[in-house]
Amino acid sequence: MARKRYSDEDCLKILRQVELDLAAGADVAKACRTAGISDATYYIWRKKFGGIAKPQLTELKALEKENQRLKKIVADLELDKLILKESLDFLKPKI
Repeated sequence: MARKRYSDEDCLKILRQVELDLAAGADVAKACRTAGISDATYYIWRKKFGGIAKPQLTELKALEKENQRLKKIVADLELDKLILKESLDFLKPKI
């Protein structure tokens, strides 16, 4: 069976479908088979996206993107700091 890549929105949609099937009385294996995923995938997604709605997911993505940008800025500033420290040591007169 070919491996599929699902977007986060698709994962949420499939999780909602499985939860509806479970509420209707189906067992986990049958609900997952109907959705076209394995039960292991269901449990992984439930652990990752449990209780997250679509607006919260977009907010989470925005926060992750902002965090990545800030980490890059901090790394650049650390590099600048190291360069300045080395140049100061080089220019300092030796006594």
